[in-house]
Amino acid sequence: MRRVLILGGTAEARALAAELVERGVHVTSSLAGRVRNPRLPAGEVREGGFGGPEGLAAWVRNERPDALIDATHPFAARMTASAVEAARLTGIPLLVLRRPGWPQAPGELRVPSLEAAAAELAVGDRVFLTTGRRSLPIFANLTGVWFLARSVDPPEPPIPRNVHIILDRGPYTLMGELALIDEHRLTVLVTKDSGGELTKAKLAAAGERGLKVIMVDRPPLPGGVTHVETVPAALDWLRDIGAA
Repeated sequence: MRRVLILGGTAEARALAAELVERGVHVTSSLAGRVRNPRLPAGEVREGGFGGPEGLAAWVRNERPDALIDATHPFAARMTASAVEAARLTGIPLLVLRRPGWPQAPGELRVPSLEAAAAELAVGDRVFLTTGRRSLPIFANLTGVWFLARSVDPPEPPIPRNVHIILDRGPYTLMGELALIDEHRLTVLVTKDSGGELTKAKLAAAGERGLKVIMVDRPPLPGGVTHVETVPAALDWLRDIGAA
């Protein structure tokens, strides 16, 4: 039986795992364990890190999967770097599966980091902050700015003083996002270029209401890595190397 290790709990990772299990491939999906009650993929699931690239390489040597798929979040740069190094250490075929980013909209401000996004905010802004709970400390020292922050799990301090937390998980609807903007009189959307359809409605809603949009660009992939943007393309790659 062919064996594939998939890193990540993204929608693409789950879809790929389901397809491979259906085809009789033994799939192990590795989840970081940062989200409580995650949506579990088909096949075997392990939670928690490997202990860096050396730990991941040791797991690969012990379990001997035929291929390694990095389908982590587009902003999980550290995990991607670990996957690249583990592949170098073990020689296992590695593919990065990343959904495409969102195209830049007219008037949208693109910035290279969360810190740069925070620097663009001004006194009086009412900010829809959808960059994840672990990003809140970056905005904690801003004064005169009000935040509506949305995350799957409760954030840990430090967090901004003037913040209202919403615990929710996508997919989101255009009507729901418009209602949030209107209810909280939001003027700015700060988000990351995660791509995908599950959370795209906030961009359409921001456009309809004329919000200023500050988009954090995703980190670049390491040089030389094989990369596809869709599950069918990942399946084709696995078939080509004889792993599916």
